[in-house]
Amino acid sequence: MRLHTVALTALALILPACAQAGPKPDAQVTPEAHAFHIGTYQAWSLRDLTNVVPNDNSVIGQGQTPDEVAAVLKAAGQPTDHITLSIDALLVKAGDHLVLIDTGMGPKAHGVLMQSLAKAGVTPNQITDVLITHCHPDHIGGLLTAEGQPAFPKAVVRLTDAEWASVKANPQQADFVTAITPQVQTFAGGAEVLPGITSVILKGHTPGHTGYEIASGDAKLLDIGDMAHSVVVSLAKPEWAMGYDADKPAGEATRRAELTVLAKSGETIFAPHFPFPGTGQIVAKGDGFALKPTE
Repeated sequence: MRLHTVALTALALILPACAQAGPKPDAQVTPEAHAFHIGTYQAWSLRDLTNVVPNDNSVIGQGQTPDEVAAVLKAAGQPTDHITLSIDALLVKAGDHLVLIDTGMGPKAHGVLMQSLAKAGVTPNQITDVLITHCHPDHIGGLLTAEGQPAFPKAVVRLTDAEWASVKANPQQADFVTAITPQVQTFAGGAEVLPGITSVILKGHTPGHTGYEIASGDAKLLDIGDMAHSVVVSLAKPEWAMGYDADKPAGEATRRAELTVLAKSGETIFAPHFPFPGTGQIVAKGDGFALKPTE
């Protein structure tokens, strides 16, 4: 697979708002739609882009040294000079709802989410609901077309009250807010958003960051949003600060607590920045955790 490197500066602007334009790509990611089931629900992991972060402690392992981060990467058999993060989205057919969770970087960054959606046999007009974990550019850039029009014109765009308030408070995002306001419906964190889909408050990353737990019968899957970024470092060292987190102490506490719960429950997760297709179970490993990918 050819990799598209998203410029670090585009993702490191940790503002409580959503950048609409992305960096120019030097190569495209191959579109992919990986199908699986959550109980009786059909689901797909959808590819968008790849973000390659240098091991310089500006983002991953803030407060540590590159050598300390390199040691964790080396122990996992990974390159030690950079960390590769996927940028993916989750599509779920839940009853009468066709739900897209997050939208990638969007066409201005040459994201391939729309092509991946097509590989799942779905058109943008068929999406009934777009659930947003938070408003960083790699999660909401695809809400608009390259021309600034709604990319999913028939969908309700759902996000937490706190996240929407943070976007509206940023004057730089006035055009974005105007474009999507007719579609937006907000909810309190922790609420049932749709039948079978519940918001799970995950503090630290942005003011209203939320995960989404999808339940069908006895089967459950938690989309963790940006609770964890690197499948290696974020799990092995959950207490290490993450540069993209607005409230780093809260992010560290949330990461440790939620990973502990997930390791005990064995619940399947979807992590948009873990290696595609981003699904698996969290397991305890030493003082930290690891991902057991879904086979």
